[in-house]
Amino acid sequence: MSKSTFAIIAAAGAASGAAITAAFFSRPERKATPVATSVSLPPSPASGAHPPVPASTIAKELVQAPVNPSGLFQYGFPGPINDLRPASSLTSAYDRRLRNPAWVAEHITPASLAQNQADRRHSVFVEDESVPEKFRAKLKDYFRSGYDRGHQVPAADAKWSQEAMDSTFLLTNMCPQVGDGFNRDYWAHFEDFCRRLTRNFPSVRIVTGPLYLPKREPDGKWRVSYEVIGNPPNVAVPTHFYKVIFAEDGKTGGNVALGAFVLPNAPIANSKPLTDFEVPVEAVERASGLEFASNLPAERKKRLCKEVSCSIIVREYADRQKNLAGTPPPKLPSPAR
Repeated sequence: MSKSTFAIIAAAGAASGAAITAAFFSRPERKATPVATSVSLPPSPASGAHPPVPASTIAKELVQAPVNPSGLFQYGFPGPINDLRPASSLTSAYDRRLRNPAWVAEHITPASLAQNQADRRHSVFVEDESVPEKFRAKLKDYFRSGYDRGHQVPAADAKWSQEAMDSTFLLTNMCPQVGDGFNRDYWAHFEDFCRRLTRNFPSVRIVTGPLYLPKREPDGKWRVSYEVIGNPPNVAVPTHFYKVIFAEDGKTGGNVALGAFVLPNAPIANSKPLTDFEVPVEAVERASGLEFASNLPAERKKRLCKEVSCSIIVREYADRQKNLAGTPPPKLPSPAR
């Protein structure tokens, strides 16, 4: 996928950009023309032209080298290090440079959402002390920043125990999000859509995280630009957020309905169709540098929005907070044919 593909996402506003994005995502890739270099790499062993280089040969070459760059490791490994944090309600990988999670994974089922053993009023936002202090996002970074502490895994998905809900309030599960029109509105409706999937599928896995996408500047060049909040500046404000959804049919080796969505960190009208933000999983992978379904065979993959109707139900923020326990969400209808 070309650079312009993702730039279109960043440049497009919530009112019209998603449709343009979908159109560009559907374009075939252009093959890059190989550029000759002074270094010749052998073909892949799969081609049969050259066998793999034995490890002993590589070790011998390293021993004979007059220098040892890896000797630096005696003083410590520079990184990058992604702080992996497994918890009862989520698993996350933290980006120390941006002070945001790179991704946060969760698992919801009809049974997990039916339980109501937690109260959001008893949970508080806290810094994650498992992250070294100098790399940690801090509560003071968000103070008067103009941004919400936006859950990546929502508290409403972890009602089955107070400990599970408390885990969602660590700052390693947060990113700066626009409040009105996004975190408290369209994004919350999107989270509700994910929960409603459990009426159609017995098991739903979701990966959520931030993106920092380029947009075209007046001089015609593409640049990545994002705000940094805190004093001193500490936490990056993402330009976009993604969700990759795995809706499982519950059978061993069964089908998985995949859906990927990219939304701008900006106010979005509730009238905007969710399908306008649907993108190929590969698009999110290329933008984030992550892989989500590399071990899922193609024959088991289904397109989520062909299996169910991908649409939001608009509910006022105050009503959602009052009804956090709520009743089971209605079953999603099949998409219009």
